[in-house]
Amino acid sequence: MPRTSAALCLWRPIIDDSEIDAGFEVLLVHPGGPFWANKDLGAWSLPKGEFDPEVEDGLVTAQREFAEETGSAAPDSDYVSLGETRLKSGKIVRAWAVQGDLDAEAIASNSFEMQWPPKSGIMMSFPEVDRAQWCGPELAAQKLNAAQVIFVERLADELRA
Repeated sequence: MPRTSAALCLWRPIIDDSEIDAGFEVLLVHPGGPFWANKDLGAWSLPKGEFDPEVEDGLVTAQREFAEETGSAAPDSDYVSLGETRLKSGKIVRAWAVQGDLDAEAIASNSFEMQWPPKSGIMMSFPEVDRAQWCGPELAAQKLNAAQVIFVERLADELRA
């Protein structure tokens, strides 16, 4: 069975100066640690984490991982399934969308430890997510891991319906 992750696609409407709906933005997160430090386009993700679909509920996992990676609780609101996609690695990602807002500059991620530099014997701690950013669909399509772009497209379809 392939590894599976659950993701939360937090979105907010964009209202222009004339109070007209001008589209939407999604919250993306950038992975922390030295491997990702100088990577931008194609490196970002929706907040997500692995789970065992035979044991855990995907939406509950997505909400928990969102809180761990942003430092903010997931909104208590209506969630919409965005289905799933398969990453190049073979991992399956299932996502849910929810409307909400948070200060991307104020995220506070949990951390992980790894040996750095490699083979040095020195263990260092890094944030799981080192930054977050609100992006419109076009910018999100550039920044996101290519396999996750489908979630933004599905959200756009949902919002049009």
